[in-house]
Amino acid sequence: MSDLICSQCKNPVTDPDKNLWVCDRCGNHSRLGWQQRLSITADEGSFSEFDSGMKSGNPIEFPGYEEKIIELRKTCETGEAVVTGRCTIKGISCVIGIMDSRFMMASMGSVVGEKITRALEYATANKLPCVIFSASGGARMQEGIISLMQMAKTSGAVARHTEERQLFISVITDPTTGGVTASFATLGDIILAEPGVTLGFAGKRVIQDTIGAVLPPGFQTSEFVYEHGFVDAISHRRDLAGLIAKIFTLHGYKGGK
Repeated sequence: MSDLICSQCKNPVTDPDKNLWVCDRCGNHSRLGWQQRLSITADEGSFSEFDSGMKSGNPIEFPGYEEKIIELRKTCETGEAVVTGRCTIKGISCVIGIMDSRFMMASMGSVVGEKITRALEYATANKLPCVIFSASGGARMQEGIISLMQMAKTSGAVARHTEERQLFISVITDPTTGGVTASFATLGDIILAEPGVTLGFAGKRVIQDTIGAVLPPGFQTSEFVYEHGFVDAISHRRDLAGLIAKIFTLHGYKGGK
C-alpha cells in the first residue's frame, strides 16, 4: 500500500505507512487489510492466532465459490474474512478479531461466524476483554441460510460473554452493513467508530424506495449515527489503540497478564 490514492479527494496519500493510511488532506480513513490493522493495534510480537486452518465448504454448491475462496486466501494471506486471536494492547491481554473487506467484502459465512463465536467463547472462558474490528457487506449469499444462522450464533456468544461480566468493545470500520450490523457489531458494551464510516443495515436506495422519502445528508455515516446515540465515540485511527487500552483499564483489566 505504498502508492495510495485517497478514495474521497483523489489525491495521493503522503507516506501512508507513517500516517496510518489516513489522507493528510481530507482526513479520509482508507480501508485496511488485517495485517495493517493488527500492526497499528496490537503490541508487537504479542499476537497468537486462533483457528487459522479453518475452511468453509460449499454448502449450497454455489458455482465458482470454492475457486474464489482459494484465490482470496492467496491475495489476502488469510484463510477467511476474519482473523482472530489473543494479543496485548498497551500491555493488557485481550482477544481480538479483525474483519478484512478485501475477502469477499468480509461477508459473514459459516467460518466467519464460527471464528468470531470461538474467539468470544475463549474470551469468556479466560475472563478476557474482547475487541472486534467490524467491516462487512453483510451475510454471504454463497452460503444461503447457513450464513444467516451466524447472526444468532455470534449474538449468543456475545450474550454469554456479557453474562460473565466481561467487556466487549465493537469497533466499526468502513463499511459495516447487513447481517454483521444486525448482530455482534452493534452488541458491544462500548461501540467505537472511525470517522466517515458507512454503518447501516439496508442500503440507502432500498430505504428510500421503501419509505418513499429523501434521506437526510450524511445518513448512515459514523458521525450521523453518533449524533443519534447509536455509537459511543468516534476516534481517529492514531488514537484507537490508546482509547481501547484506557477503556480496558477503566473496566478493571490490568497489564502484565
